[in-house]
Amino acid sequence: MFELIAEEQLRTATDDDAVLLWAAQGLTGGARAWTSGRAVAVASPALSGRDRIAVRGPVAELLPLLDEVIALVGPSYRPFGDADLLAELCARHDGLEALGRFGWMQRTATGLPTLDTGSGSGSGDGRPVAHWLAPDELDEAADLIDRHFPTSHAHPHRPGVRAWAGVRDGVGRLTALAADAWPAPTVGLLAGVVSDPVHGRGRGHAAAACRLALAGILGRSPRAALMVDAWNEPAIGLYRRLGLDHRQLAAAAQRRATGAAGADAAVRSR
Repeated sequence: MFELIAEEQLRTATDDDAVLLWAAQGLTGGARAWTSGRAVAVASPALSGRDRIAVRGPVAELLPLLDEVIALVGPSYRPFGDADLLAELCARHDGLEALGRFGWMQRTATGLPTLDTGSGSGSGDGRPVAHWLAPDELDEAADLIDRHFPTSHAHPHRPGVRAWAGVRDGVGRLTALAADAWPAPTVGLLAGVVSDPVHGRGRGHAAAACRLALAGILGRSPRAALMVDAWNEPAIGLYRRLGLDHRQLAAAAQRRATGAAGADAAVRSR
């Protein structure tokens, strides 16, 4: 097992894989990366609400590497990576249980149409316009998250978010949010996307918040990405319309004593 101490080493070892580069967070904040043969594992503490190990490589080489990494960082770390790879890992490793599948979606800063944030449109054209939230708006944002997306890892009162994009309706209510969160040097993350089901949903408010957050991310990073629940087809459709491609990931954890994943596997997977 060889530790990678520079992001350029990690980029070479992973063929510039956005998932592992995002997980590495520039190899800062306690994140560490190792390789063995063609296998790579990146352990990152408290990343998007969880201790995580992003993995890649042939299963035969990854199995011993993962055991060594978990022995170093502890059992709280959850492996995640491409869905087929995680399925094979769980099938061949008695100590791992599958937690469920989810989507990783990403787009690049170049080669796609520029995101229209609506900031230059007239006030009477009817389109929702997002803005970056000021500090005195964060309590209201937290209330919107708590009421309509309580499982969000991104939250105005917790660390990890760089900035919040928000939309207000015609009477001044905060109706939608999107966060620029847990940024890595070459991959920024969109998170905390929520809209008020009465006053914001179906009116393009969440899309406007996402466009502004994505434009902010892509203004400084070559790639923007997000994680989305596998069952959330409306959200996946929105993100596709914003130019993001879908990649299926999965997560695993150290096997519990009961051996049962439970009905909440889809929620626990991310």
